Amino acid sequence: MEIRQGGVADVPVVMKMLDGAVAWLADNGRSGQWGERPWSEDSEKVRSITDKVRTGTAWIAEIDGGPAGAMTLSRTVPHYVSAADEPELYITLLVTARSFAGRGVGAALLAHAVAEAGRLGVGLLRVDCYAGEDRQLVAYYRRNGFIEAEAFKVGSWPGQLLYRRI
Repeated sequence: MEIRQGGVADVPVVMKMLDGAVAWLADNGRSGQWGERPWSEDSEKVRSITDKVRTGTAWIAEIDGGPAGAMTLSRTVPHYVSAADEPELYITLLVTARSFAGRGVGAALLAHAVAEAGRLGVGLLRVDCYAGEDRQLVAYYRRNGFIEAEAFKVGSWPGQLLYRRI
């Protein structure tokens, strides 16, 4: 697996990964996380992902030259989370292409985020995720070294903030 820095030219690939994730979630009765409609068909979601890539740092994981996952990092937190009182790096997006699920792509990208935070001299890495239904995503981040902080809601969407010290 190779992890390379991405850019705006990678947005269509990221949208394809997100569309696959949405379809998989919906097929598994988990549409509360990201809905049921492909994100690439929603101009607001395309703009949001493009902004994350443009204003943060995008990383693309590749296996055998094909895109397997994507992550964006930012020093700016989303509007629904309070900024920390110390320098931090925030994971604003993490997605794995469904064809590479179970191959450690997400864990490799998270490890890369830890390394980036260390390289930048930042001692705090944070992420938020969907916390509804069975909290599987929260458990995933915990398995990858993150600790639960506060729960929150954006409208009716239940979220969980997590952090990791570097």
